[in-house]
Amino acid sequence: MEVVVTPDPGEVAADAIAGHVRPGAVLGLATGSSPLPVYAALLRRRDAGAISFDGVRAFTLDEYLELPRSHPQSYHSVIRREFTDAAGIEVDGPDGEAHDVPAEAERYEAAIAAAGGIDVQLLGIGVDGHLGFNEPGSSLASRTRTKTLTPQTRADNARFFASPDEVPVHVLTQGLGTILEARHLVLVATGASKASAVAAAVEGPVSAFCPASVLQLHPHVTVVLDEDAASQLRLLDYYRFTAANKPDWQPW
Repeated sequence: MEVVVTPDPGEVAADAIAGHVRPGAVLGLATGSSPLPVYAALLRRRDAGAISFDGVRAFTLDEYLELPRSHPQSYHSVIRREFTDAAGIEVDGPDGEAHDVPAEAERYEAAIAAAGGIDVQLLGIGVDGHLGFNEPGSSLASRTRTKTLTPQTRADNARFFASPDEVPVHVLTQGLGTILEARHLVLVATGASKASAVAAAVEGPVSAFCPASVLQLHPHVTVVLDEDAASQLRLLDYYRFTAANKPDWQPW
């Protein structure tokens, strides 16, 4: 696991993802606040001619159940509005309006496999350590399935809705086992509210109590943090030293 502390996490995470962008690449995309600067940075690189999204496909992590796709806060709408429409990327995501939810979960897993798997997966982290919508207590081997959101997660997401009561209770999310199959994981976290979860994920025991701790089992993880999100890391000085002495030949 590579931990990078930077004043501009969006740019650093975009660098890590851009190294995978080529025809035939498959990106895993997250929604929420943390990924937005990453998408803006990737689009700037495209506009400058540094990368091209031609031939790139994408999959999203999760979706609210029983929220119409046309709703502005459905992840179907959000990811297209914030990134994939401008990038010209074909994107697939779990269908939150599916009549047969278990069948939709199976379809989605099969679609990822048929695409050859995900080359790089962008991730955020919840204040309780959730990854995707895998809330505390989730199986570390879980696949795409229905999850019930905790009151904390619903409260955190209420800012995107007109009222807290509008936040759906159920979601369809990639499982932790599904996420671990991506070849490169890039997690972005900013702000002091994420510091405890980041410390538990990066330095704590691997436990279903902190779903993001499953990242410790993956062979290629890049964790990009601002100063506040990194503030509770015990090995912070070592991470800074490692980043400052990263070999020129070592890719993201």
